[in-house]
Amino acid sequence: MRLKPFRLLRSGPLVGALYLLTWLLLWPTAQPYWMLPYGVRFGALLLLPMRQWGWILGAELLASAGMSLHEGLPMGWSGYLLGELPEPLVTAAGLWLLRRFNPHAGSSLHNPQETTRLLLAAILVVLCTSTVGVGLLTMVHTLAAEDALIHLLGNELLGGYLGVLLVVPVMILLLRAPPSRQAVAGLLLDGLQVMLPAMAVLWLLSEKAASEPQFARALSLAPVLFFAFRHGWRGASLAMIVSSLGMTALDRQLGHPSSAAGYLFLAVAGTGTLMLGSATDALRRSKLRVAEQNTHLAAVNRRLDLLARQLRAAARGNLQVDENQRRHLAAELHDELGQNITAIQTHVKLAQARLQQAGLEDIGTSINGILAHMRRALHRVLDDLRPAVLDEFGLLRALDEGPIRDLLNTAGISYRTELRGDPRMLDDDTRTTIYRLAQESATNAVKHARAGEFRLRLRIGERRGAALALLDLRDDGIGLPERLPRGGHGLQGMRDRVTSLGGVFRLRPETQGVHLRVLLRSSIESPVTSRNI
Repeated sequence: MRLKPFRLLRSGPLVGALYLLTWLLLWPTAQPYWMLPYGVRFGALLLLPMRQWGWILGAELLASAGMSLHEGLPMGWSGYLLGELPEPLVTAAGLWLLRRFNPHAGSSLHNPQETTRLLLAAILVVLCTSTVGVGLLTMVHTLAAEDALIHLLGNELLGGYLGVLLVVPVMILLLRAPPSRQAVAGLLLDGLQVMLPAMAVLWLLSEKAASEPQFARALSLAPVLFFAFRHGWRGASLAMIVSSLGMTALDRQLGHPSSAAGYLFLAVAGTGTLMLGSATDALRRSKLRVAEQNTHLAAVNRRLDLLARQLRAAARGNLQVDENQRRHLAAELHDELGQNITAIQTHVKLAQARLQQAGLEDIGTSINGILAHMRRALHRVLDDLRPAVLDEFGLLRALDEGPIRDLLNTAGISYRTELRGDPRMLDDDTRTTIYRLAQESATNAVKHARAGEFRLRLRIGERRGAALALLDLRDDGIGLPERLPRGGHGLQGMRDRVTSLGGVFRLRPETQGVHLRVLLRSSIESPVTSRNI
């Protein structure tokens, strides 16, 4: 669950009062290289609605006027106006341009690109503000030394940038990108377990090595890096401001003088850790998106696998229905037409003597020839519908000695077989498909290939609890045409049969002839000794 953003009331006076209170609380922390109030101004103008800018700027001018009166207006009201009024107005103008050309500026720091744009905008706005301030100061103090002005400009740049770097990410966290409750709990727990002990250790080290304050300042970066890796830009921003406040308080306690080098190191380190935190957040979101996409793809793949299994089951069911219809039609033709042909032959044989007496012996002979041709044609049709040899002799003998060899030998084609394994391991659909593939390939070799040799190799074995059948068919004919015919009785029909059983159909390229390899999987059946093989 994500915390709701901290929302100010829409009342302008309330916004101004809260801004005034925050400004007064942070003003005592201001140093030559450390301007947290500038960061508050930058963040408020960046994140709050423009209709409330008047209250924000008015509250700041009121606060600065009160402090100037308290100090007795050493430069007078004209000096106050030249020293205090241009800076907020220039900052407001720069942020107005930023928000006009980039409406989503400051919405979050979830990636290095957004963080880089924000920091570059901060540098430009701070540069403009500091340049205008130093320029107006030059007009008031015409005798100011050039080195002093350059030093003052550097101080203003460093102090303003540090103020933006330390305060604005925290304001974005509170107003635009609040963490979840779980993230808040993790930040608090790591703060107690890591940040407090680290600050205590740094305090002790600073007291022991008072002459080397930069050592402690560099060492303070360790917990900030930990928070950047663990909690992203939110952890980096919170840890950076806590560590910086702690080190500043420590310097004051121990009497260490403020140095530009130390605060410049703080600016560079803060920029690096904030970028590191943003990159860490971007990487985590990328990993999360990849994980979500992988989960979605896995679910899609499971649905596709289920659909593929359903399609194969439907195709296999259609194949079984087709084979059953073929078997039924073959039985009907054998019983009806075959018996009728036999009956006609019997009657012709009984009438042979009468036909001879009537001088019509040639008619009987012609009728017997026609009936013999009809019987052979019927046998071919029955074999195409349902190969009886497969049921009578089993798969291996049907392939080696059955009608396929007769067909090839009649066409003058040499037929070689290599058969290994136990066909009883295969289910009936797989055995029928193997025979049909061999039958169709042999028919193609006779009709189209003009081949001199046809080879069939079948290997049946077991692997991982499933029976495998590898069928290799090849001839040495003229090969396939450039455009393969698509139909139910050619290569496409063979491919459909294999696909319906979940097998693999490969038509291998050859310089001569056709080479077909088929891999079929079947659930292992218990061998039946009475079944022919």
